[in-house]
Amino acid sequence: MKIVLIHNRKGLRKTIRLQGWAKMAVSLCLLGVPLSAGLFLGVQLSGGKIGLLLEQNIDNLQDELVSQREELEQTKTFADRQVQALSLKLAEMQARLVRLDALGERLTTMADIDDGEFDFRKQPPMGGPEAALEGAPGQDIHLLFSELEFQIDSREHQLNILESLLVNRQFSEDSSIAGMPVEKGWVSSSYGMRTDPFNGSKSWHKGVDFASALGANVVAVGSGVVTWSGSYNQYGNMVEIDHGEGFVTRYAHNQDNKVKVGDLVQRGQVIAAMGSTGRSTGPHLHFEVYKNGRAVDPSSYIRKTLR
Repeated sequence: MKIVLIHNRKGLRKTIRLQGWAKMAVSLCLLGVPLSAGLFLGVQLSGGKIGLLLEQNIDNLQDELVSQREELEQTKTFADRQVQALSLKLAEMQARLVRLDALGERLTTMADIDDGEFDFRKQPPMGGPEAALEGAPGQDIHLLFSELEFQIDSREHQLNILESLLVNRQFSEDSSIAGMPVEKGWVSSSYGMRTDPFNGSKSWHKGVDFASALGANVVAVGSGVVTWSGSYNQYGNMVEIDHGEGFVTRYAHNQDNKVKVGDLVQRGQVIAAMGSTGRSTGPHLHFEVYKNGRAVDPSSYIRKTLR
C-alpha cells in the first residue's frame, strides 16, 4: 500500500509504502471513521423519530381509553335508568294486578256467585302446545311483561262480565215492584169490590187508596221510565211508570207531579205530592199495578220486601 504526501507550496512529493499490519490499520481507520459517524448519525435520527411515533401512539391510546371509559359510563348509566324504569313498571303492573284480584274477590263475594265461576286468585283455564322462544337475551323481560299484561287483561275481562251481571241483577231488583208508594199514610180503601163513595153502589176498585196529609210525598215503588205525567180523566193528576217486563204502576189524584214523561226514576224517588184532584173525596193516593196490561192486586207488592 502506498501513501503519497504532496507539499502545497514547494510541490514536493513523498511516497510512503505500508506493509502488513500498518496497511491494515490505516485501512480500518480510513473506512471505520465515516462508517461509524454514519451509523451514529442514523441511530440518532431514527431513534428520535421512533420515540416521537411511540409518544403519539401512546397519546392516541390514552385518548381512546378515556373515550371508551366515558362511553362505558354513559352506557352503564342508561342501562341503570332502563332497569329502574322497568322495575317501576313491573311493580306498578303487579300492584295493579293485586288490586284487581282483591276487587274481583270482593265483588264476587258481594254478588254471591257460585264458587269457582269467577276465581280471581287463579289463572284462567287455558291450554295449547308449548313453543320454544328464540330471540335476543332481553326476550325474558319482554315475556314477563307480556304475561303480566295478559293477566291484567284477563282480570279486567272477568270484571267486565261480573259488572254486567251485577248491573243486570241490580236493575232487575230495582225495577221490581215492592214497598209502600207513600212515605207516610194508611190504607183507606183496598183492592176489589167496594161501595162507591159517590153513589153508594157496588163497584170494582182497581187499586189501593192511601190517605195522608195534603202534599205528602208520593214515591216510586220501583225504577223505571215515566210514560205519563199530567191530568188523566177521573184520575186527576197522574204519574205512570213503566218498570219493564210487563209491569206498570200508576199514582193518581196528585196535587203536583214532580216528574215528566221520559224521566228515568229510581226506587224510593219522590215523584208527586199527594192531592185530591180528579174524582176524589179528599187528599189520598190511588195506587194501581198492571201486569201485562191487566190490573192486579197491589197488596202483594206493597207487602213485598227485597233482600
